[in-house]
Amino acid sequence: MWFVVCFSIWKEVRELKKIITSTLAAGQALMLTASIAMAQGNIDLKPKGDFLELGNITVAGLISSGIKLALIIAAVVFFFMLVVGGIRWILSGGDKGKTEEARNQITAALVGLVIVFSAWAITQLIRALFGVDILNLNLTDLRAK
Repeated sequence: MWFVVCFSIWKEVRELKKIITSTLAAGQALMLTASIAMAQGNIDLKPKGDFLELGNITVAGLISSGIKLALIIAAVVFFFMLVVGGIRWILSGGDKGKTEEARNQITAALVGLVIVFSAWAITQLIRALFGVDILNLNLTDLRAK
C-alpha cells in the first residue's frame, strides 16, 4: 500500500520537475533575447509612415476627443431610446400599462437629448464668451493667455 502511494508521489514530483525545468529554460531564453535586444543600442519608438500623426497626440487632444465621443454616444443612445419607446407605444395595443411605460421611456429619452444638446450649447457658449474651445482643447493656448 505504501509502495503505491510513494510511487504516485514520485511520479508527481517527476512531472513537477519537468514543468520547472521547462519554465526555467523559457525564462533563460527570454532573458537572452532581452539582452540581445538591449545590445542593439538606441531604439527609435517614434511612429513612422502612415502612423506619423500618432506622434502629435496630446493630453488635451485626448480630453477633447473624449468629450466629443461622450456627446456623440449619449446622443445616439438617447435617440435609439426614443425610437424604441415609439415602437413600444405602437405595439402596446391600447394596454394602459404598456402605453405608460412607452411614454415614460420617450420622456426619459427626450430629457436625455435635451441634456446632451444643452451640454453642447454650454461648450459653444464658453467658446463664445471666454475664447476656450473645449471641443478643440489646446492647453498651450490656455497658459499663454
